[in-house]
Amino acid sequence: MTGSLGHTPLADELESARQRREALNNAVWPLPRATRVITVANQKGGVGKTTTAVNIAAALARHGAKVAVIDLDPQGNASTALGVEHHAEIPGTYEAVVGDAAMSQVIKRSPGGEELWCVPATINLASAEIELVSAENREYRLRESIAELQRAHQHQPFHYIFIDTPPSLGVLTINAFVAASEVLIPIQCEYYALEGLSQLLGTIERITAHLNPSLLLSTIALTMFDARTNLAHQVAEDVRTHFPQQVLRSVIPRSVRISEAPSYGQSVIEYDMSSPGALSYAEAALEFAQRGTGA
Repeated sequence: MTGSLGHTPLADELESARQRREALNNAVWPLPRATRVITVANQKGGVGKTTTAVNIAAALARHGAKVAVIDLDPQGNASTALGVEHHAEIPGTYEAVVGDAAMSQVIKRSPGGEELWCVPATINLASAEIELVSAENREYRLRESIAELQRAHQHQPFHYIFIDTPPSLGVLTINAFVAASEVLIPIQCEYYALEGLSQLLGTIERITAHLNPSLLLSTIALTMFDARTNLAHQVAEDVRTHFPQQVLRSVIPRSVRISEAPSYGQSVIEYDMSSPGALSYAEAALEFAQRGTGA
């Protein structure tokens, strides 16, 4: 033994990670000419929706973009992952969408990045669906709040605004579709991956027809990919067949590090940038930036 790892699987894995990090650091990360507002949605729970929103946002912020994440899910998981307080007394998305607060006053900077911001969600948001039912211009509340936020930051505009939605197709998610220019759908590489997707696409079509003609399904991210199983490869192939233009080449693996990071109030980008999950999300973010509309 010489102390070298030689061509062991571990050595190959470490070398691959080193090359991927180097490629990411050497890449040109383009910034869009105008703010891209992206709704991350899938009414099916457990598909990595919030994880995808937070980590793509964190990777873009790490490489020079000014990024905001609007947490529109009463569970507040995006707020947790970005290290932003979101207990009931903290003003956030509820006050900006249902109440009279300005979004520019409730947005907080994430400890995870100098130009990574978050509008936190509290449990108060759980009642928003009911309260908005009879509200005037109920579908446009979030759009108006985001417009105010952009005016307040016009001296240094956001490059990206991600909206993390609840796992449903209620009034809050409709607000997110009306406010956005793009939709990003995470799809897990597991059984029933495409289940319910037709309903989601139908909702997007109706929003485009009646409320927001500029909305575009721009991106699909494949998550929870397990390269050891034939099923994961088959699901990925099926999704690529159905959506050849939208699916990112980068796939997100199942990863302990990705699962651990939120419990530390961090994205996996901040928690362990050398891990396969973080590298995959960074590669997905780079691809998203390079191929994105307006970039």
